[in-house]
Amino acid sequence: MTFPGHGSRRPATPPRPRVTAATRYAVTMRIATWNVNSLRARLEKVEWWLGRAAPDVLLMQETKLADDDAPVLPFRMLGYELLHHGEGRWNGVAIASRVGIEDVITNFGDGPVRNSGPGAPAIGEEDVDPFDEARMVSAVCGGVRVASVYAPNGRVVDSPWYEGKLRWFARLARWLAETQDPAAPLLVGGDFNVAPADEDVWDAAAAHGGTHVSEPERAAFRALLGWGLADTWRAANPGLRRFTWWDYRAGNFQRNEGMRIDHLLASLPVVARVVAVEVDREARKGTPTPSDHAPLVVDLDEPGKAFDAGWAGSEERFAARRAARTA
Repeated sequence: MTFPGHGSRRPATPPRPRVTAATRYAVTMRIATWNVNSLRARLEKVEWWLGRAAPDVLLMQETKLADDDAPVLPFRMLGYELLHHGEGRWNGVAIASRVGIEDVITNFGDGPVRNSGPGAPAIGEEDVDPFDEARMVSAVCGGVRVASVYAPNGRVVDSPWYEGKLRWFARLARWLAETQDPAAPLLVGGDFNVAPADEDVWDAAAAHGGTHVSEPERAAFRALLGWGLADTWRAANPGLRRFTWWDYRAGNFQRNEGMRIDHLLASLPVVARVVAVEVDREARKGTPTPSDHAPLVVDLDEPGKAFDAGWAGSEERFAARRAARTA
């Protein structure tokens, strides 16, 4: 089955705002987010996917590049501007757009980040400051303010890295409260490293007590929604259980033992335009070596280019593989 057409339905929201010259909307817009797990290593896969899904805006995380090493020319040859905010060896976020890039913000406007690339000073285990890391970039694309974010992993509950993760979420919430308007077109997308509910985890009991599912992390995620953002996946697909991340360990992807930790959170004017939201499971397969995340895609106003997201018949296959493992 191709996307759109898997059964998604428009969320119950007020009518779409009327498009005028003043709004400067790019009508019929596809926006996606994807943790690419090294843009250098995954560039060929990303180029393939741009041709496959034809997003107007692609938010990327974990690019693991310095800005000077960002592949601006390959994206330009495919019709995209590339905005990159990186530090070198770790983290890194980017926006690829074919509907313009304006009014850029990096690191919440808090100034430059560290250099973790070649020749950088050694970073010790005790150096836990996510505000020194390249985890946020934002711009206006096609009339919508978009932000590509990469939340800290948190490693272990109650560790310094976990506390840093919660502080980073508080900074994101403060950026929204101090600089943004929930009544304006806004979309915050990326790898949040939070599964909002038990249905967003392959096995809530197995994941219990770990990062990504702890109550403080989930409360931090809910605070973003309380400010005025909506989880577009859950709004468009109530009750549908799909994941965006699967560990590389053998069989986890094939058994669908994953989490929904990548999100596209939108303000009401954007949610009102949503016609479909999908996870492209096929992009997690095959060669070249895929990321451990799959792209999450939202269509505004009208469906974008159709593609087979690879979910047809998947539940039966997952069940058979789980049964074989426990037999």
